[in-house]
Amino acid sequence: MLQLAAAGKRFGPKLLFDEANWLITAHERTGLVGGNGTGKSTLLKTLAGIETLDYGALHRTKGMTLGYLPQDGLNLTGRTVFNECLTVFQSQREMEQELEKLTHAMSELDPTSSEYTEVAERFSEINDLFHAHDGYALDAQVGSVLGGLGFSKEDWGRDTSEFSGGWQMRIALAKLLLQKPSLLLLDEPTNHLDLESRNWLEGYLKGYPHGFILISHDRYFLDVTVEKIAEVWNKRLHFYTGGYEKYVTQKQERKQQLLSAYKNQRDHIEQLEAFIGRFRYQATKAKQVQSRIKELEKIERIEIPEEESTIHFTFPQPPASGRTVLEAKGMDKSYGPKEVLENVSFTIDRGDRIALVGANGAGKSTLIRLLSQLEPPTSGEIKLGHNVAADYFAQDQYKVLDPQAKMLDDISSAAPKVPEVELRGLLGCFLFSGDDVFKQLGVLSGGERNRYALAKMLVSPANFLLMDEPTNHLDLRAKDVLLEAIRNFTGTVVFVSHDRYFIDGLATKVFEVEGGHVHVYPGNYEDYLRSKEGITGPAKSDGHEGSSPARVPHARGPQRTSFAGVEPRNARLGSESQSSEPAEVSPSTQSSSTKRLNPIKLRQLEDRLGCLEEEIPRTESAIATTEQALCNFVSADETQRQTELLAQLRDQLQSLMQEWEELSLTLESQA
Repeated sequence: MLQLAAAGKRFGPKLLFDEANWLITAHERTGLVGGNGTGKSTLLKTLAGIETLDYGALHRTKGMTLGYLPQDGLNLTGRTVFNECLTVFQSQREMEQELEKLTHAMSELDPTSSEYTEVAERFSEINDLFHAHDGYALDAQVGSVLGGLGFSKEDWGRDTSEFSGGWQMRIALAKLLLQKPSLLLLDEPTNHLDLESRNWLEGYLKGYPHGFILISHDRYFLDVTVEKIAEVWNKRLHFYTGGYEKYVTQKQERKQQLLSAYKNQRDHIEQLEAFIGRFRYQATKAKQVQSRIKELEKIERIEIPEEESTIHFTFPQPPASGRTVLEAKGMDKSYGPKEVLENVSFTIDRGDRIALVGANGAGKSTLIRLLSQLEPPTSGEIKLGHNVAADYFAQDQYKVLDPQAKMLDDISSAAPKVPEVELRGLLGCFLFSGDDVFKQLGVLSGGERNRYALAKMLVSPANFLLMDEPTNHLDLRAKDVLLEAIRNFTGTVVFVSHDRYFIDGLATKVFEVEGGHVHVYPGNYEDYLRSKEGITGPAKSDGHEGSSPARVPHARGPQRTSFAGVEPRNARLGSESQSSEPAEVSPSTQSSSTKRLNPIKLRQLEDRLGCLEEEIPRTESAIATTEQALCNFVSADETQRQTELLAQLRDQLQSLMQEWEELSLTLESQA
């Protein structure tokens, strides 16, 4: 359908790709990946015909259609959202207009005349064609796509100029999906979508009747939509079968093969050079020497590209907070007549990593602002726990930065004890390299300043982080650094993210904001989806809830869980106390109890167990120190304070030991 042959492209003096060969078939489903600056977007524009090749050829099958979605920059105006989407059906609308004219003509002609017969035949021909192109379902198609991408029915009649840049890109994406070209070329289509819209787009692309090539920094999205990965690496195109996770494995194997081939070639070259050097001036060996010189000249040298250094950043751990980090009781929030939250109650415990999810406009950002105490609730109470220090990262965090400050100076002042080389490495991971670190913050774009603000938060975190879409503007590498850093963080995190992989790899609880209420689910996003299915699916038909902790009904108000996927001890005791007779194990319960955990959750449990094994000795040491202090009387008030502290530490140790025991048993069952 489309073919690149020996293609090459330069950007100024820099060679982006060389000798690129790619046969794109009719049902291509490919993810295009590569490091920053390798030319992914340029290659996509080349396939779309927007950019030209410096050399090589691009062949296109006659009659094929292309649809290209850039990262940003589109601005639509002059029509309502619905009518703008209908413009992609120009041919069907022309047929519809002709059908109306023909109907009117037939109503005025004599049915026995030859003219009537001609008009009727034309009407029948156009009508069949109109049916074949789903002409009578155009409105339904537009409504379905707009609804899937997050547009409410009230939005359909609004002018496109009223929408922000992100929503403009959604309109452009809707038009492409309705147009259904032979090949879709999508440059980061998930950038401006919330989680629900991404999930809808995943399903749409799975059923898309033609081919598509997309660039995305969302691992999960790539894994579930594409069947092949094309990587721009070492100025060449490399292809891998499968989704993103398979690509990572196959790439590592290919790199090992390349290193082995490079070593073997170097050994062979050294042997040839040694022979030439040894016998160059011996007449009896002149023929053999010349033969080896020619062989040496013909060797095509294998190049090992310079790899991006892997960043493992560990930010300073904050002082411990109390066990209860935050408690919300009967909280309401409204803006004028619009009620966003109603009678919301829940508890956040130390060490929780809570993902806020919900439809666009449900109130996730409002809730996280309330938790950060930037806004007061209309009624009800939000109470922070003992020794809790909160830090809030907003979607527009860049607005609070000093525009006159230089980047490196600003981040160094926030973390004076962190070496400059480590700070520069962190900034490099967030796409600030070389002289970028000496720029004033005011000259950076909004996205760049948000990336910097996130890096700055990492070097001096509070013990309670509230983060509203921290993964925006981050590439895969920066997301990995952020994910690993928060995994190793001993404080508490509440975050909003539209990246499924990030949520699955981090969350220990999910708070769903829906209909003005907050429903609490233990586990990560995968567990949350299973719980939702358990509520609405066949499991509820017999009147009993499933016994698996992942399939619990959503609860309003506080719900505690020891860790993701681990059933709380009191829940087990409660179920055992209801009957002295041994309960019959149902097939569903049996399969649930022996079900293998997914690798992401298993890694979470192992990480948490490691943290507990470090925290327990620290707590025991603190108890010993406090007991020793009680032996030396200073004053009655000091004795009272030390006694209360000792009681808190002993409760904390008991809680840690209980959690450690439950995690150990869970991990042993997976061995």
